[in-house]
Amino acid sequence: MKYRSVFDIIGPVMIGPSSSHTAGAARIGRAARRLFGRKPDRVLVTLYGSFAKTYRGHGTDIALIGGVLDFDTFDKRIVKSLEIAREQGIRVEFRESEEVPEHPNTVRLRLEDGRGAMEVVGVSIGGGKMEIVELNGFELKMTGNSPTLLVPHQDRYGAIAAVAGVLARHRINIGYMQVSRKEKGSEALMIIETDQPVEQEVLDEIAAQPGIEGATLFA
Repeated sequence: MKYRSVFDIIGPVMIGPSSSHTAGAARIGRAARRLFGRKPDRVLVTLYGSFAKTYRGHGTDIALIGGVLDFDTFDKRIVKSLEIAREQGIRVEFRESEEVPEHPNTVRLRLEDGRGAMEVVGVSIGGGKMEIVELNGFELKMTGNSPTLLVPHQDRYGAIAAVAGVLARHRINIGYMQVSRKEKGSEALMIIETDQPVEQEVLDEIAAQPGIEGATLFA
């Protein structure tokens, strides 16, 4: 990958010890929390590769849960995140997988409550950066560096054009777009990074389009 500044190499302001195993992990946890949209009752954490072997020593466990609690990388409460989660009634379980992942710093987070559940897979790619590479079984690539729209929809003609049309009417430029589907004609997901902020009225207009099942902004 290309680095734009020295801070991409040394990492962000953070609670240590490792930008990959701590700061990147915290950002994965925080991304999961924001995608879920609320405090979960239960968090199942499955760790792979290097994460599975070193997560206790490198603080990956407290960083992930700190992120789920919506703490930023420099929030001192991260060191007590497991205790805080217990105090808030959140049940946390860690599992170590022997599967060999594509990236050594990989984690699967399942967040649950009485309203439903969500699974995300994230990887920590170095310098405190992360990518979400799977959401509820859909493959994607999401960094959170730009406003990102997640648009679940039915895989049918006109759905993508309808969403692009709404963004065009509001003079919002698409910087990156990916469409993932489970099978032809079934559930699908658009991932759209934009160059401009996206207001709630735009989300509502997108969600009202035929075949569109909702619109969530991750920013």
